[in-house]
Amino acid sequence: LKLRGELLRFPKIARIESLTAQRLVHSSSPFDNKMPATWRSASALTSLLATSTISWAADVPEVAPLVSPPSSLAESASKALDSTEKANGNATAVITNKKLRGLGDVGAEAAKGHNGPRTCASAGCNAPYIPAESCQCNEYCNVFSNCCDDYWETCRAHRTTTTPPSSDSCSTHGCDAPYKPWLPCQCNSLCHKFNNCCNDYEAICSSSGGGGSSTTAAPPTGEEPSPVPSPAPHPGPTRGYIPSHQAPTNAFEYKGMAWPDLVVSGTGEMHFFAIGDWGGLDGSLETTGGRPRLIAYYGGHTAGPHVFPRNRYNKDHSDLLCTHEQLVECYGTDGKGDQCVAGCGYVEGVDDEAQLLVASALKSRAASADPKFIVNVGDNFYWGGIEVDCGQAMGQITPTARHQFNQIFEGVYSGAGLSGKPWLSVLGNHDWGGRVFNNGWDQQIAYTWASSRWLLPAPYWYMRVNFQDLGFDVDIFMVDSNVEDAMSPEKDPEHNICGREHNPSGASCAAAGGPASVDSCPGFFDSLMEEQRTWLENKMGQSQANWQIVNTHFPCGHQSWWYRKLRTQFGLDLLITGHRHDQELWSNSGMLGGLTCVVTGGGGGISSEASPGDDHSEWYGQAQYGFFDFTISKERIFVENINYDGTVVASSTVYPH
Repeated sequence: LKLRGELLRFPKIARIESLTAQRLVHSSSPFDNKMPATWRSASALTSLLATSTISWAADVPEVAPLVSPPSSLAESASKALDSTEKANGNATAVITNKKLRGLGDVGAEAAKGHNGPRTCASAGCNAPYIPAESCQCNEYCNVFSNCCDDYWETCRAHRTTTTPPSSDSCSTHGCDAPYKPWLPCQCNSLCHKFNNCCNDYEAICSSSGGGGSSTTAAPPTGEEPSPVPSPAPHPGPTRGYIPSHQAPTNAFEYKGMAWPDLVVSGTGEMHFFAIGDWGGLDGSLETTGGRPRLIAYYGGHTAGPHVFPRNRYNKDHSDLLCTHEQLVECYGTDGKGDQCVAGCGYVEGVDDEAQLLVASALKSRAASADPKFIVNVGDNFYWGGIEVDCGQAMGQITPTARHQFNQIFEGVYSGAGLSGKPWLSVLGNHDWGGRVFNNGWDQQIAYTWASSRWLLPAPYWYMRVNFQDLGFDVDIFMVDSNVEDAMSPEKDPEHNICGREHNPSGASCAAAGGPASVDSCPGFFDSLMEEQRTWLENKMGQSQANWQIVNTHFPCGHQSWWYRKLRTQFGLDLLITGHRHDQELWSNSGMLGGLTCVVTGGGGGISSEASPGDDHSEWYGQAQYGFFDFTISKERIFVENINYDGTVVASSTVYPH
């Protein structure tokens, strides 16, 4: 509590600031050439430290004479330093408050010190992990073999056995548990694919129900490349959609193809969902190749997802209300920093938890609506997609891609009515790299062959959904619209996939089928868009389905002349988009020739366009964070715009055109 005043008098504050900033974030934001203002200002830094963390650094001995923490805190910190110095000779003991995500309440014990060996009776059950302690009192201590002596007696007294449960049992993990890389085996619908199911998975989980889908994959049509045999369905609680085609040699091999039909059985009410711009930052990812960590603000170093703070303009985009640096400070200080100005409109508990709030509402609605598939409009991983270079083998998933998918997708979007359901996906501009084109966008395509539900076999493709018992079908066309952010290399470096400033020298994705160089990049995306226009008009002209839907990343209003043509000349019924970070329902848009279009860019991976608070004067749509629920039949599609809290904020009905 004395740090605020004491550090301001410290003559070497610049060194303290530099060292502390490195320890707090390890790098700056993804805009790595711009250290956030929170850590550029000594007074702001000390304010942040005084409210969020207290550090004693073994390699900054000058601090000791000036900082006199309360005796109990000093004792606790001293013990921590003694313990960690013995292990590695140079350490920092950090006592945090609730600000550190995922750690919960660090507990009074760490702040007040304790005498004698640690016990769970004194620490409390489910106590957070404290590295300085010799034993732990939480659910993972058995996995790491560091439980306190009285853990089982104190914290597991309700169990009928006194023997610690095995860490390789589904009775411990639970069915449909998210992937946890430290465990020796898994208990979810993918464990058969990766041969890592726990021994009791079949006995415990095969009869547990779960969120199984009633969808199945039809055999491939004759126009596709020769498929390999489909894997036999595993007997777990969910089967999902298993790809029938072998992995391609490059990411464009299957462009424009008709993916095998998705066959839906049943005669009840049928739903599908749409969501976009949902993939937050995972600060626990250990990046490689000199890439900065995915950490934008204090507390963002833990496992994701963490919302990326962008900026905020007024409704007309004529006035910048809150800069990126100011919004970073809002996120890093719970909205209490000096630079977190009113124009930021930061709402604690909403802005900082947006992806998880939307996911919670999505899962809650899925449990009752049982959507048959999810339309995913892209920007699946911020800031720049999968953090590896393009050109990886298409038949393999890199550890980085696996980590990001596990933390940001698999571990977030699962549960009753959702697990195993196909995600019909496109790439967003941030999936290509945001301000570069050579990130691992092709790994998102490759993940189609490593997942029972992720469908992104090429940058553009289509699928028919056959509701066989209800007598209707839907053609859904996935279109890559990222030409909108593929500009001349000298333009807008922070929002240009083809920008020269951030793309590395010699960048090329030619081996993956992508741009061969920075200079050829804009032409590549122009040609890709022209190619898709011809393809889509041909396919829509041939379509005999009851409904035609387009899924693309860029929002309602982009290339409006073309979508008006698709509506009036080819019968397009519905356009599903994202990119703009809010929730918009455009019913029977005159600009689009009477087409209904939705923007579902409020998935919560990035901060919303406007404040999600009570002042709606700067809102462009009906909500800032959320998703869409579509109830579909042969006669109509009922569209509902769902807020992050699960409430319906707008609705409309679409009829076949």
